[in-house]
This record gives sequence, C-alpha cells and structure tokens, in this order.
Amino acid sequence: MIQTETLLTFGVYLVFLLAVGWYFYKRTSDIEGYILGGRGLGGWVTALSAQASDMSGWLLMGLPGAVYLGGMTEAWIAIGLLVGTALNWIFVSTRLRVYTEMTDTLTISSFFEKRFNDPTSLLRVGSAVIILIFFTIYSSSGLVAAGKLFESMFNIDYSVAVITGAVVIVSYTFLGGFMAVCWTDFFQGGLMFFAIVLVPILGTIDNGGIPAIEAEMMARHISTSLFHNGAGVPISIVAIISTMAWGLGYFGQPHILTRFMGISSIKELPKATAVALVWVVISLAGAVVVGMVAIPMFDGLHGGEQEKVFIYMIAKLFNPWVGGVLLAAILSAIMSTIDSQLLVSSSALTEDFYKKILRRNASDKELMLVGRLCVLVISIIAMSMALTPGNTVLGLVSYAWGGFGAAFGPVVLFALYSRKTSWISALSGMIVGTLVLVFWKDAGLGATMYEIVPGFVANLLTIMIVNLIVPQKDEQILACFDEMKTALHK
Repeated sequence: MIQTETLLTFGVYLVFLLAVGWYFYKRTSDIEGYILGGRGLGGWVTALSAQASDMSGWLLMGLPGAVYLGGMTEAWIAIGLLVGTALNWIFVSTRLRVYTEMTDTLTISSFFEKRFNDPTSLLRVGSAVIILIFFTIYSSSGLVAAGKLFESMFNIDYSVAVITGAVVIVSYTFLGGFMAVCWTDFFQGGLMFFAIVLVPILGTIDNGGIPAIEAEMMARHISTSLFHNGAGVPISIVAIISTMAWGLGYFGQPHILTRFMGISSIKELPKATAVALVWVVISLAGAVVVGMVAIPMFDGLHGGEQEKVFIYMIAKLFNPWVGGVLLAAILSAIMSTIDSQLLVSSSALTEDFYKKILRRNASDKELMLVGRLCVLVISIIAMSMALTPGNTVLGLVSYAWGGFGAAFGPVVLFALYSRKTSWISALSGMIVGTLVLVFWKDAGLGATMYEIVPGFVANLLTIMIVNLIVPQKDEQILACFDEMKTALHK
C-alpha cells in the first residue's frame, strides 16, 4: 500500500528537479552553455556533481547487493574505486581542464581529434560511436534501478515504473542541459551522502552492532574478511586484481571527465578534489556496511532481489516521512548518472556527428534543438533495453564502465602526458582495447578476470608499440603540448 507521506515527499522532490531544469532552460543561450555550462562551475558543484554522476544507482543498490551475497571480499570493488577516483582527480582533472580550453573543445571526442591532429576524423567519430553504445547500456542500468525502486515501494508495474523515471530525467536534462544536470547532481549528491551515512548507522545499531552482524555472516558462511571467502579459503591475487580493476575505468568515463572540463578555473580543483575524496570514502564505506547489515535483516534474497536491500532497510527502519526522503536519495543516485550520460551522448551526436558531418555551419539555436532531440532518442532506446527481463543494475554498469575504461582510459592518459603519441596510435589503441573487451566478455572470460583489465592493457600496449612506428611529428601539436605544461605552472 502506498504511504501518503512517502508519495508526497517524492512528488515534491520531482517537482524541484523539473523547476531546476526550467530555471536553466531560460538561461542557456548557446551550445557551449548547453554542453559545458560556459565552463563556469564552482569547486563544490564540480566535486559533488562529478561523484554523484559517477556512483549512480549501483552505489545504493548494486554494491550493497553484491556485499549481501558475497560478503567483504566484494569490498575490493570499493577500494579499487577509491584509488581510481583519487588518481583521476590528481592526474587528469587539471591537465584536461587546461588542454580542452586551449583546443577549444566541448566533448571528449572533439578533444581527441584536435589533440592528436587527426585529419580523417576517424578518432572523433569512432569515439562518439563508442560513447553512444556504452552510454545507452549504462543509462538502461539506471532505468532498471528506477524500475526496481518504484516497483518495490509503490507496488506498480515494473514497465510503468521505468517509463515514469525516464520521463522525469529526460525532462530536466532536455530543458536545462549541463547546468541543470550539474546543479541537480549537486543537490542529489548531498542527499545521497545523508542517506548513506544515516541508514547503515541505524541499521548497525538495530542489529546489535558489528560483532553480532559478523557472527550472523559467519553462521551463513559469508565472508567477513577481505582476504578469505565464506569457507575461510584465501582468495587469489587474480580475484583481487579483477575486482579492484573497477578503478581503471575512471580515466575513460566521459560523464566524469566533462565535469573537469566545465570547472571555472584550475584554482578551484584542489578544493574540489578534497571534497570529492571525502565524499567517496564515506559513501563507499556506507554502501559496504549496508550490504553487511542487510545479511541478518533479510534472508534468501537473490536473482536481482538482493539489489533492493537498501529499499527494504529504509522501509523497516524509518517512518514514512523520513523514509520518503531517504528513498528520494536512491532516486537521486539513479538520476544523477542517467542525466549526465544522456547529456554526454547528446553532445556526441550533436557536436561529433551533426555539426561535424551534416551541418558544419549550424547555428547555436539549431544545435541546442538537435541536442535536446538526441536526449529523447537515446532515452527511448535505453528505456527499451531496461524493459528487457533479467537485467541487473551491477551487470549492466560493469559492462559499460569497462567499455569506457578499455576504450578511452589509456588514450586520455597518453593525450595528457605523452608528446609523441600520434592520432594513428590513439585510434589503434582505442579500437584494439574495445575489441578485446567485447571478445573477453562474449567469450565468458569475465568470471576469471574483469574484462576491463585485458581491454585496458591491450589499448596501452597498442599505443606504445604504434608510437615506436608512427610517432607524433607535427610541430604545432608538439608546441601546443608544451604550452599546456607551461600553463599548469602559472
């Protein structure tokens, strides 16, 4: 039965998101504003919007569900993500912000083209295709999460729940573009943080503390150690590397990288980095504890039901008013990622296909219209995928996350740190990394090693080998690289 208080809380929250979208719709007048917000984000908004869009529904649903089934060995995912987050902020954010402004580029794809001086546009178009494919899969994971949330709480049909979530997300992304996405993500990041701190604390107290929870885990033969499975057998180094390898994905995630590109100044980045890392440490720890606390609270969840433990915990521990706020946090986690993915995908279609190939002289007004229409098209495709039975949030996220890491991660790093990398090297690495990832996944080898690892390594080695054969020789590009390094020290 629907609780009136919970429904009212949800309604207010959704109206607020739409109001933010309308506010920025009235203040967005050009394509740079729609795609990157005129590069005017502050440190706090950059940090919270980047991390909220990063973590998505899997933080409050997928990760707790994995810990619920597998115990503490699944926490290596969180450790890998923490390391990857830190390295991305420290080594990528500043250089990418400076370099994309120097090259006057609005998307990762256009940055690749100008950075490596690709005369064929294959690098730009190819990366845009990869963005569209994997972001469609990624967006569908969020709609699966939204469907599970509404289905569980309001007892409505899963298909109706998916469509409802899609309509709200598409509406404010369609209207307000980058600034609407970032500001809604800022508020959503704060709400997620509140929920991921409060729920595990009260859940731990309600279940007698950590010792009692660990005793129940041992009774059910679920791992209580990072290094041993539930039967007490040490887990292999390969298994640890495979799980931690989630961290490799950060270097290639377009929806996170665009936040670095949109910050107002590199002087804001140290503050943004500190805020982001504190948020990530506490949020990942909270998600792991939620999974542990759920073990004594709920028995026999599997087949995707384990991803609802956070929802069930809120319903059990809190009154409808507080519960409505905390459930809105789950919706926040879901929406804060999908809106970013829709916007980046729309940007790829608008800047890297429509403007580059079809209408080179298109006006800003025309490009914004095309961008908004692209949001609709991509969301419809993602929604159809989300309606396919059997998909889990973590399964869809892991494939898309790995796809971006394997395709773009090494290319981004070489773009920012290597003078001699040519467009042929970058394109070769991107293609080989993507193909290896897809082959590894389709061959069923992902159970042995997460597919991002062979894909990332293949990309890295390909770029290094091709660099020896076809190095970058364009003096203008080499000078631009040196200018970027100089600008970092001003």
